[in-house]
Amino acid sequence: MTEERTTHRPLVLAALVLAMFMSAIEGTIVATAMPSIAAELGGFSLYSWVFSSFLLTQAIAIPIFGKLSDLHGRKPVFIGGVVVFLAGSILCGFARSMGMLVAFRFLQGMGAGAVQPITTTLAGDLYSLEERGRVQGYLSSVWGFSSIAGPLAGGFIVHSVGWPWIFWANVPFGIAAIALIVAYLHEGLERTRVRTDFPGAVLLFAAVGTLMLALTQASEWSAGVLVPLVAVSALAFALFVRQERRAPDPLMHMELWAMPLIRYANLATLTAGIMMIGIITFLPTFVQGVLGGSALLAGFTLSVMTLGWPLASFAAGHLIVRAGVRRLARLGGAATLAGTLAIALLAAHGSLGAGAGSFVLGVGLGLLGTTFVVAIQTSVPWSQRGVATASNMLMRILGNALGAALFGGVLNWGMSRWLARTGLRGRVSLDSIQELMGQAAPRAAAPLPAAVTATLRAGLSHSLQLVFWGIMGMAVITLAAAFRVPEMERIDDPS
Repeated sequence: MTEERTTHRPLVLAALVLAMFMSAIEGTIVATAMPSIAAELGGFSLYSWVFSSFLLTQAIAIPIFGKLSDLHGRKPVFIGGVVVFLAGSILCGFARSMGMLVAFRFLQGMGAGAVQPITTTLAGDLYSLEERGRVQGYLSSVWGFSSIAGPLAGGFIVHSVGWPWIFWANVPFGIAAIALIVAYLHEGLERTRVRTDFPGAVLLFAAVGTLMLALTQASEWSAGVLVPLVAVSALAFALFVRQERRAPDPLMHMELWAMPLIRYANLATLTAGIMMIGIITFLPTFVQGVLGGSALLAGFTLSVMTLGWPLASFAAGHLIVRAGVRRLARLGGAATLAGTLAIALLAAHGSLGAGAGSFVLGVGLGLLGTTFVVAIQTSVPWSQRGVATASNMLMRILGNALGAALFGGVLNWGMSRWLARTGLRGRVSLDSIQELMGQAAPRAAAPLPAAVTATLRAGLSHSLQLVFWGIMGMAVITLAAAFRVPEMERIDDPS
């Protein structure tokens, strides 16, 4: 008679924290390393694809692996995802061209798309409702800290040991996570033969892939190319929904989206993701390019978001049973609106106002993130927890991708109009903006005259204000969705 092994929850949680940190930071750590990478590898035309390729495959993989974990167990899917992620990371460090780097980032993103939803889902499996909020607060804080601290860590690593190590540094974290999961996570899942929904996976790939391709290339391609891409995405998505309603064991359970809690929580998560990437991307640009602050000050202004985020996540985890989902969701939505409004109104008056708004926004994002994950996981049975969690994480990743493309387009549109209005169109390019942030002039270009620099700075301020008001508009939608989120309905796990 064999002794049944039990799961060691603290050590499994340590593995989950390591995996979440590793996969989350990789989405942003390359930001400050890209100038060095582009200088060594060339292929500047593929610059944006280093980011987009990772987000694309991550977004597609999240619901696929979330479903596979419901069918085959969390443990094998988690280990497989970490192995794929580490393989992609090692290969990225050995890339000798920008094309190779983009290809390896696709592989790395696929692994991250398995690691992130399974990490969050496992935490929901291992802890009761009373404990789940606290544990999800830890993971939400790790995700928020990693995403925002990534650019600072990337800059330090590049200047210390070279850009390949921003990828190779993942290896010890991944190996430690696998070792802890293998040794201390023991699932009692009875596996059954199932048919994998491959048609659904292909249609989802087509829908998300073509949409993100259109978003990332919107500023470079003509409407004649973009409109067909959007049409293909819409058609593929319609066919995906039809397939999921007919499939005997669908990739995404459409009935989950009929639940008001999941529908409105996912909508709020989507717009919160748009807000977050907008602030991460453009608030440092405002501090450096408009206010004339240093890169260190810009990083500090943004990093206060990492202070508000974990504080709110911990608070939500401890209060969700007592205060309820509706109250915390509304409070989080109100905080995102207050934070983005403060940034839009106060950023032009100095970095202190921008930092205050960033902190309040972090509070809102922390409250929403933990509250929604706990509520969704508690409102569905174990057999649907993986796919339900994955649907929420997919909305966050899509929000990041959509926000980067959307607000990047707003900035370019605002600057193009400003250059035309001031008569500078054709005389300077948008690349000249990097001079405003204390960087060298574009190659083979002389430094700009002081009057032109002042005009560019005014245009950048005007354009970024448009971006900040757009971000605030997303906060309004987030608050409206948060007010529609109902109280969670507790579904007890089978004994």
